[in-house]
Amino acid sequence: MPSVTLRNHLIDRLSPEDRDALITASTPFEFDLGHVFAEAGDTVAYVYFVQSGIISAVAGTQDGRTVETFMIGREGVTTPVALGFPVQTYSRLVGQSAGEARRVEIGRLRQLCDERPGLRAVLALYAAGLQGELEQSGACNALHRADQRFAKWLLRCHDRLDGDTLQLTQEYLASLLGAQRTTVNEAAQGLQKSGAITYSRGKVTIVDRGALERAACECYTTGPRPQSA
Repeated sequence: MPSVTLRNHLIDRLSPEDRDALITASTPFEFDLGHVFAEAGDTVAYVYFVQSGIISAVAGTQDGRTVETFMIGREGVTTPVALGFPVQTYSRLVGQSAGEARRVEIGRLRQLCDERPGLRAVLALYAAGLQGELEQSGACNALHRADQRFAKWLLRCHDRLDGDTLQLTQEYLASLLGAQRTTVNEAAQGLQKSGAITYSRGKVTIVDRGALERAACECYTTGPRPQSA
């Protein structure tokens, strides 16, 4: 588990009064790599304001193939649109890397949003940005090469994690990118040859972020992103 708790950017944007109310209504929650927050079709019971680590939303098909549709780090919260009525999750929410969050029961969060327009406005703004990312993701997964999507994905992970090294197996990457393991291996080798990363035994280290940004598709800049410190 991380030794230092990083603050959630949505909570940081709240007024002191709204922030205190949300913190009082929430509880600390630690999660491990692979922790399942919800399966597709589950009714939302809790929302999680991520403080460190990453939660991935992963969509699947009946034949077992999967692809990540978006990721949530300390810039965001799970299921921000589940405020006005019962909502089911459309994707599997799973811990992509270990981390910490503030967990709030959905009924309590709805009550707080009714009482505190500032909190509702912050969540609505985040949800709108996330919707834009989802729309762009559909085009990205259909039209952009696997190496471009891989570079984009690494950049988004790098934005949300401390340090330059990620623990990622080819099988795990393939399941998130909706690609074959051989395709992921070719993409990783290409980025390694360009000097952007080193890749060995499930460990990816970002060596040249500028080179990685040049290799990524334009979709990297779409959607909510962590702010610089």
